[in-house]
Amino acid sequence: MGMEIERKFLIRKMPENLEQYPVRLLEQAYLNFSPTIRIRHDESKETDKYELTYKGIGDFFHEEYNLPLDKASYENLLKKHEGSIIRKKRYMIPVGKHTAELDIFEGDLSGFSLIEVEFETIEEENSFTAPEWFGPDVTAGGEYTNSRLARGILPSQKSLI
Repeated sequence: MGMEIERKFLIRKMPENLEQYPVRLLEQAYLNFSPTIRIRHDESKETDKYELTYKGIGDFFHEEYNLPLDKASYENLLKKHEGSIIRKKRYMIPVGKHTAELDIFEGDLSGFSLIEVEFETIEEENSFTAPEWFGPDVTAGGEYTNSRLARGILPSQKSLI
């Protein structure tokens, strides 16, 4: 993939009729936290794929590379994970020309939600206006990364709903 440009937000108000949007069921675990090396199973009916991801350092933009895995490799690597395994439902919600990825966490993180929006360019990211249902922008500082959540370090502020 190369460079990823993204922003993260808390949620002020859940969108209505959430079930109308496409949803992905994700399980992910971390093999290493610095640098971030993650494995993920996208259990969605449409995809059912496994991948390994390397993420570079950076809040608003960072390098990210995704490599495909097969099920056996994923299951073998899963035995070697650090921290907690994260499970979440990811709703894909159109916001203008972008897609908001609303993650609703399950298990130990049940009740926690985050929104992430990815951008093609830094100019797009800089000109993005969040809709009213978004809460505060929590991109800076890394407090809301999934790798941090997997280590059991919960953010000081949760979604506003």
